[in-house]
Amino acid sequence: MFRHAQLESVKAWMGDPVHGALPLHARVQRAIRQLILDGALEVGRPLPASRTLAQSLGVSRDTVESAYSQLHAEGFIERRVGSGSFVSERAKRMPGRGRARRPQAGNETPRLSQRGTAMFQGGGVRDFLRSRPFAPGVPETRSFPLQTWERLERQVLKEYGTQALLHSPPQGMEPLRRAIADYVNLERGARASPEQVLVLTSTQQALTLCATVLLDAGDRIFIEDPVYHGARKAFDAAGLACVPVPLDADGLQVAQLLEAAKAPGEPARAVFLTPSHQFPTGATLSLDRRLAVIEWARQNQSWIIEDDYDSEFHYAGKPTACVQGLDPYERTVYIGTFTKSLFPGLRIGYMVLPSQLVTPMTVARTLLDGHSAPIPQLTLARFIEGGHFGAHVRTMRAIYAERRNVLAELVRKHLSDFVEPRVPAGGLQMPCVFIRDMPEAEVVESARLAGIDLLGLTALHASSEHQAGFLMGFAAHAPYELDAAIKKLAKVLARCSAASSNGRP
Repeated sequence: MFRHAQLESVKAWMGDPVHGALPLHARVQRAIRQLILDGALEVGRPLPASRTLAQSLGVSRDTVESAYSQLHAEGFIERRVGSGSFVSERAKRMPGRGRARRPQAGNETPRLSQRGTAMFQGGGVRDFLRSRPFAPGVPETRSFPLQTWERLERQVLKEYGTQALLHSPPQGMEPLRRAIADYVNLERGARASPEQVLVLTSTQQALTLCATVLLDAGDRIFIEDPVYHGARKAFDAAGLACVPVPLDADGLQVAQLLEAAKAPGEPARAVFLTPSHQFPTGATLSLDRRLAVIEWARQNQSWIIEDDYDSEFHYAGKPTACVQGLDPYERTVYIGTFTKSLFPGLRIGYMVLPSQLVTPMTVARTLLDGHSAPIPQLTLARFIEGGHFGAHVRTMRAIYAERRNVLAELVRKHLSDFVEPRVPAGGLQMPCVFIRDMPEAEVVESARLAGIDLLGLTALHASSEHQAGFLMGFAAHAPYELDAAIKKLAKVLARCSAASSNGRP
């Protein structure tokens, strides 16, 4: 029979909210099974009669009978007519029996592959899951035209019916590939056909594909310094040798790239660029440098990986045409996303590929996640073709420009003792650099605890010769929300500054 402690253990397991979704008989069954696995119930030990256990647990006899029947079917107990139920002899052979299961200690690192270790140690890429003040790269979703989206989605379901519930082709639905090609040709100066478009879930997936399909472990790749952390981590995880190239007001210093390319050894196989709106500085790569990079790629048969992550939001004139549209040699892989221009939950990005890469990249994509969901793809295609995407971008461009200006003024008004804003010409975030010695990591963590998300600049740099500071996202919050958050951040900075001045860590 159950001892008091065992009966209380069953009751506690049944009452745990974690198991609340299970039917009552399943909770009883799994609680007893766990006692057997942990060795708390010895082999051959009799179990209480179903009527007795039901009374002790406050459940019906049928509930306990159902639990016992399942335990018997799984081999955990034996049921003998006229004698009752007993813990099965087979329980002796259960792996780990008699040792209660405990979470692995936090300092015990599992045995991983070299690639797995690089991914784990790199810490992955952190998405800001909640729309808290100043989270970089987060768009405003409250203004999204949901009714229009819902109407277009209903149209898709009516036209395609159950066909929309099947797999998408791994390259993406043809209507969306056609809409993307038309859009980037018109708005970004690209040279794309629907056959060159590969629909993906994200920029990060595109970067991972580039790192693993185009380059081998140990190959060199030029990257901007500072650089988008998601790109650096994708390249590091693939075992690539990242060669940082510094920036100035005109973007990547291509002269230094060309000088570095003369170093002994194999030439760099690729260069990663955010030329339209450099992350995180906001610089735009000048035309002569774009042409020089294209010529370097041609001469070395290397690849240009162009991340055009938020070029829709340029606040002074029209954005510069993309590098892909200037490249006649088909050495440029163009990466775009709808995460910033529409909403993060859409999970649709894309690549415009040189024709010779379409099939290899599509095949490689099938090994990651197979395909993107058809219904959002078809809905997005109609959203673009109907002019709704362009209208939404124009609306949000005006809103974001106002919020950028408001944030710049608020920073100058309330944070001028600590930071200097670097007002960008586009994008969804603003770099701010410290004008006094401040502990960047402590500032970021203290702000997080106060409900404010910042992205520190130091981790984005390969070189130690840079100004510390942080990125502040401004797109997702109205002016009055920015005002309240800035005042809260001012208090955080004052505390961190005082602590630093007093010599406290």
